[in-house]
Amino acid sequence: MHNTKDILETLNFIQSRTDVKPTVGIILGSGLGPFADTLENAVRIPYSEIPHFAKSEAVGHANELVIGTIAGKSVVAMKGRFHYYEGFSLDQVTFPVRLMKALGVEKLIITNACGAVNTDFNPGDLMIINDHINLTANNPLMGPNNPELGVRFLDVSEVYNKELRQIIKDVASEQGVAVREGVYAWWTGPTYETPAEIRMIRTLGADAVGMSTVPEALVAHHSQIKTVGISCLTNMACGILEQPLSHDEVIETAERVKATFLKLVTGVIERF
Repeated sequence: MHNTKDILETLNFIQSRTDVKPTVGIILGSGLGPFADTLENAVRIPYSEIPHFAKSEAVGHANELVIGTIAGKSVVAMKGRFHYYEGFSLDQVTFPVRLMKALGVEKLIITNACGAVNTDFNPGDLMIINDHINLTANNPLMGPNNPELGVRFLDVSEVYNKELRQIIKDVASEQGVAVREGVYAWWTGPTYETPAEIRMIRTLGADAVGMSTVPEALVAHHSQIKTVGISCLTNMACGILEQPLSHDEVIETAERVKATFLKLVTGVIERF
């Protein structure tokens, strides 16, 4: 569990670099980092300079914290995230969320690039996450609880805030963007799932599967940050199309929907 001293040290460091007090946070998944480049009057801080931040080398992630404004809102964006499959602890993966809470973030958008399990979905679709299934047998809240940060036993009946999900649906409708809604399954990675595992995941009721998002969402919920998730479905999951999966395909599809994604997220933040 995170300790208050580390969070305050990191908070003081960030506040020494910018006076902006963000109320909205966004975590940008593979290929979706360009959103951070649209922030105005932005301060960019490499993760390598930030106390208590892990050092990520994930492909498709720039690894810098960007703080600025867009649509009249102050925003902190993670341009690149930490993944459990990189060998980080879940405390390291989720520490930036604790920092966001300390900075004053009230609403968080978590994005990812992931595989579609629901055969009615298509690569390039955007999916609002309405619930998740944790398939990793691990949880970022395990270990001693710090009562200054949140409760010991957390109700997770609504991790992904219903009100924020509706805002995304409203904005998407106004922009003429078709969005899906469904359940996200968290897989550790870095291997993609086998065809048999995908059949299992579909049977369990998931619509998409990916290697991130759930730990950050749980810690944000524990921190009483209103949270919403948007998945970019970059490929059909293993075994559906009888072809091998590649990370290049993930990045290419994310690139193809980038403009739609940027416009949608900007419109959503404007309503927050």
